[in-house]
Amino acid sequence: MARSGRRFAALLVDWLIAYGLAGLCISLGLFSAPWLSTAVLVIWLVLGAVSVRLFSFTPGQYALGLMVVSVDNRMHVGIGRALGRGLLLTLVIPALFMDSDMRGMQDKFTFTAVVRR
Repeated sequence: MARSGRRFAALLVDWLIAYGLAGLCISLGLFSAPWLSTAVLVIWLVLGAVSVRLFSFTPGQYALGLMVVSVDNRMHVGIGRALGRGLLLTLVIPALFMDSDMRGMQDKFTFTAVVRR
C-alpha cells in the first residue's frame, strides 16, 4: 500500500497539471479568468477519472510510482468507480480518514486501493 505522503505528492502533481491546462484554456480564450478554480476542478476530475480508467494511474501517480487497483478482483477500475473516487476526493474529508490498511474512505467506498508499482 502507498503511504500518504507519496499519495499527497501525486495529488499535488495532478493539481498543478490541471492548473496548467486551465491556464492554457484561459489564454486561448475558451473561458474567462473568474472561472479558473471551477475549470481546474473539472479538469482535475476528468483527467483523473479517464487516466485511472485507461491506465490505472493518474499522471502524478505515474510520476511517483503509484497505481490504483481494484480490490474485488476486477481487471480494471471502471469509469464509474474512478469518477466516484474523484468526486469523493473533491470533498477532501473522506481522504483524511484512513483505516489500518492506509486506505482512505474514497478507496473503501469504491473498492479500490492505491499501491506502489
